[in-house]
Amino acid sequence: MKVLELKDVSKVFYSKTQETDAVSHLTFDVNEGEFVAIIGPSGCGKTTILSLVCKLIAPTSGQVCLAPNSHVGYMLQRDQLFEWRTIEKNVQLGLEIMHKLTPENKEYANSLLKKYGLWEFRKHHPSELSGGMRQRAALIRTLATNPDLLLLDEPFSALDFQTRLEVCDDVYAIIRSEKKTALLVTHDISEAISLADRIIVLTARPATVHAVHEPKLSASSPLKRRESVDFSKQFELLHKYLHGEK
Repeated sequence: MKVLELKDVSKVFYSKTQETDAVSHLTFDVNEGEFVAIIGPSGCGKTTILSLVCKLIAPTSGQVCLAPNSHVGYMLQRDQLFEWRTIEKNVQLGLEIMHKLTPENKEYANSLLKKYGLWEFRKHHPSELSGGMRQRAALIRTLATNPDLLLLDEPFSALDFQTRLEVCDDVYAIIRSEKKTALLVTHDISEAISLADRIIVLTARPATVHAVHEPKLSASSPLKRRESVDFSKQFELLHKYLHGEK
């Protein structure tokens, strides 16, 4: 089943002096249970696509179609945890905003904290946690609202390389364990290969789909995927795609 479908979507931003084409005639879909990554040249409109999907902005033309009654969760580049709230209260924030902080939903949020190793830190504040633990808390905050589609906007970019590898494995395992559908925007080719079932390669702005690639790596985790003998070949292929080659 398709959780998301973009049909011939274009977005133009207007100012007093000019108009900027961000995306042009963009068509792709995301199926239930898939982990899809979007890569493209810097400034090509990747984050604009996520804003279109979660209805922060409307397309100039075309259609952005979500499955009926589906709910979208958005994980930002930085964890955006509030220092004056404990980890427990940070995780409950989305539920509070949605007026859904019921005993049942609170128990579900607590179960995620227990399942993914943050329960003993629930009364701590963000500054008392490592960068990796903060990202885990940010993901749990998003998952606590039980989204049907999870949008990930370069969620590892603020971390150092070693922490990024570890958190990448953590996030992947959590998303797979919770059987979530995910759409990741990243500038990192290696990250896309290590995480995604399918990779959508965009052109320079205005972005349109240049190529779609399926890594088809059988390894069980992103770190193991990076160790695959085919990893470097796939990296080279996607690098060519990013430079307009077929």
